Amino acid sequence: MAMLAMGMTYPCSAQTAPEYRTVKTVALGAPDRWDYVVFDGGSGRVFIAHGDELTVVDGDSGAIAGHVKGFPGITHGIALVKDSNRGYTDEGEAGKAASFNLKTLAVEKHIQAAEGADAIAFDPVSNHVFIINGDAGTITVIDPKADAAVATITVGGKLEYGVPGENGKLFVNGAAKREVLSIDTSNNSIAAHWPVPACESPHGLAIDAGSHRLFVSCLNQLLTVLDSQSGHIIGTVPIGSGSDAVVFDPKRKLIFSSNGKDGNISVIDAKDPNHYASLGSIKTAISARTMSINPTTGRLYLASADIVPNAPSAKNGRIPTIPGSLKLLFLDPVK
Repeated sequence: MAMLAMGMTYPCSAQTAPEYRTVKTVALGAPDRWDYVVFDGGSGRVFIAHGDELTVVDGDSGAIAGHVKGFPGITHGIALVKDSNRGYTDEGEAGKAASFNLKTLAVEKHIQAAEGADAIAFDPVSNHVFIINGDAGTITVIDPKADAAVATITVGGKLEYGVPGENGKLFVNGAAKREVLSIDTSNNSIAAHWPVPACESPHGLAIDAGSHRLFVSCLNQLLTVLDSQSGHIIGTVPIGSGSDAVVFDPKRKLIFSSNGKDGNISVIDAKDPNHYASLGSIKTAISARTMSINPTTGRLYLASADIVPNAPSAKNGRIPTIPGSLKLLFLDPVK
C-alpha cells in the first residue's frame, strides 16, 4: 500500500475507498449560491448557508427545521455557541456578521466585520467567535456573552477556512500567501506563520486534535498534513479537483476532501500520525464542494446543485447550476 511518510509525497493507493451510499436527498431550492455546511452534534441539525439565508435541516430525518433569514449580503460561514444559545453567520458583501437565537432562529443582532466576511469558527477555550474576513485579510473577534466585537486581528492577504485547535489556538488558511496561521486566542495575536509552499490556495481545513495534525486541501489537488504544534509539514497526499472542504472522522480515522469539479470525495486513511494512505474516491455529484460530518455515525452531508449541461465554468471558477436545484446529500458508510 502506498502511504505518506514524513516529508514525502506518494501516489494513490490501489486499495479502494470504503463504501458510502447516498441515503437521502433533501431539496433546499433557491437561493442557489451556497457555501458552508455545518453539522451540530448537540441538536442533530445541519445548517446550510445559501444566498440570503441559512436553511436548517434535521440531520436524521431530513425534515426542514427552519430558516435564518435576512442577509442580502450573502451568507457564508456558520458557528454555533450553545452556552449562549446563539448562532453566528455573516454577510460577505456587506462585511457584517450577525447573531441568531438557536431555538427560534430569529436574528438578534448585526455586528460590523470587514470586507469578504466568510468562514466562521468558535473557539471553546477562549469562548470567542472568529469571523474570517477573506478579502480584507483580517479576523473579527466576537465575545458571545456581550454579543459584540472585541478585537480585530490583521493578517494581510486573502484568507480561507479556519478551525479551533486543542489548546487555545485557531488555525486559518492563508490562501494568498500559501501558509497556515496559528492564532493565539488568549490575546488575539498571530503566534506563527507556517509556510505550505507546495499548496496552491489552501481552502479546506480539518484537525485531528488527538494526534496534533492539520489537514489542508489545496487547489492543485494535494492534501497537506501539518503538525499543529510546530507547523512542520508531515507530507502530502493527492486529492481530486475543486476541493473546498475537508473533514476528519475520529472514529474511523479517515480524512475526506469534497471535490466539486470532479464530483467525488477523496478518502485518506490515517494509519498513524506520520502515515496516511490514499484510498481512492467516493462518487458524489459535480458541484458538491462543501461538506460536514456527524462524527458519531460517520454520516457525511454535502450541498450540491444540478449543473447546466456543457456550460463552461464562470470566470470565478464556479460551475453554472440550474436555478432552484440546490440540495443536501446524506451519505452513510455501508456497514
